[in-house]
Amino acid sequence: MKTDTRMRRLGGTDLEVSPLNLGGNPFGWTADRDATFAVLDAYRAAGGNFLDTADVYNKWVPGHVGGESETLIGEWLASRRCRDAFIVATKVGMGGPDIGKGLTNDQIARGCDASLRRLGIERIDLYYAHEDDPATPLTETMTAFDTLVRAGKVRWLGGSNYTAPRLKEALDVSQEHGLAGYAVLQTRYNLVAREDYEGALAGLCTKRGLGVCTFPALASGFLTGKYPTDQKAIGPRAGNAQRYLDDPMAIARLERVRAVANKHGATPAQVAIAWQFHNPLVTAPIASATSAAQVKELMASIDLELDADDLQLLNRS
Repeated sequence: MKTDTRMRRLGGTDLEVSPLNLGGNPFGWTADRDATFAVLDAYRAAGGNFLDTADVYNKWVPGHVGGESETLIGEWLASRRCRDAFIVATKVGMGGPDIGKGLTNDQIARGCDASLRRLGIERIDLYYAHEDDPATPLTETMTAFDTLVRAGKVRWLGGSNYTAPRLKEALDVSQEHGLAGYAVLQTRYNLVAREDYEGALAGLCTKRGLGVCTFPALASGFLTGKYPTDQKAIGPRAGNAQRYLDDPMAIARLERVRAVANKHGATPAQVAIAWQFHNPLVTAPIASATSAAQVKELMASIDLELDADDLQLLNRS
């Protein structure tokens, strides 16, 4: 295994992470146990150290209850005896096994303990609120997270899928009450889904010094160029990709991605991820893979240098 010398500091934390955050969404779904282990082995061999999962992955699969991705990651970490080499991020709040959606004290406490068991680790490096819970007072939510940090079960906290006003409120509540607060934001952002993050949310993260992890970096596969733009998308993620196939602006952006890829002898996926590496608003984009070959392709994007003309073309609306 090589060591990646291009690590990035994640906001104001002490976490040094790989530029590419490997998403665990497919593990136990479109990647079975053997495929999951192959993906994780390839990511490790390429110098990666940053894994992202959630207690709800992959509850939507018939016969699943959630927690399958965490379980497979835990089994892999144990079998490879490499826990200390990885930054493990997981999430609570969207309804893990027997917990339900929400961020009450009880849900967060039980969710954390369950995730620790499935992952087979003693402390979660980065624990996200998977989505905002307006029905629960932020003081309760942030106090619950603070309790986990003080107990040594969690190192750092993050918020996912927050709006700028609610993220600011959560940060202010933590500050006012002397509680551990969100140090990282996970947000939807890629070349064809930029509007929700760019602006107030990005400005807040910059002002408060938050690290930013973005998903889905490849727009559910759309930015790989694998879906014919004149046909309906087919496959497990087809529904998410179809929204972009129905959008002429997204199609135009994909064509610009292809043009840059042709110029550099790269793939569209590599260009889409490299664009995020060159973006000062992003710390680490999240991308997933279902094979070792895909991991190799994604990790090669770290070394893809885009010039000013490339970025100007890709940044066009």
